[in-house]
Amino acid sequence: MALGMSNALANARLDAIETTIGTSPILRIYGGSVPADCAASIGAATLLFEVTLPSDWLEAALGGTKAARYWPIAVASASGTASFFRIFESTGTTCHLQGTVTATGGGGDLTLDNTSIATAQSVTVSTFTLTDANA
Repeated sequence: MALGMSNALANARLDAIETTIGTSPILRIYGGSVPADCAASIGAATLLFEVTLPSDWLEAALGGTKAARYWPIAVASASGTASFFRIFESTGTTCHLQGTVTATGGGGDLTLDNTSIATAQSVTVSTFTLTDANA
């Protein structure tokens, strides 16, 4: 039997993610092979763009999910096909979240308006939602 928990507990776990990472974290989008986890080297992956997220970057958790607030449009610094993201605390040294990137409707952990990125292109994050596995 799977572990179950109340929505209140699931929401508290999700809200702890934003508290732990802190205000104004840095979102980096890469092209290339997705590393095993946040601690792994990015290898030959290319940093396509980065953007500092707003101070309060996620909505309050509700019903076992936590969605992005408005995130700013980023300008790409390199060309490539976006494949994964990492979210770092505000100094950009500690990675706390990593996931896949797809175009809107593609099922990635984070979706962009377009994953084919060109240098100087404006890029918009379409969706980013965390879901507690036990909610």
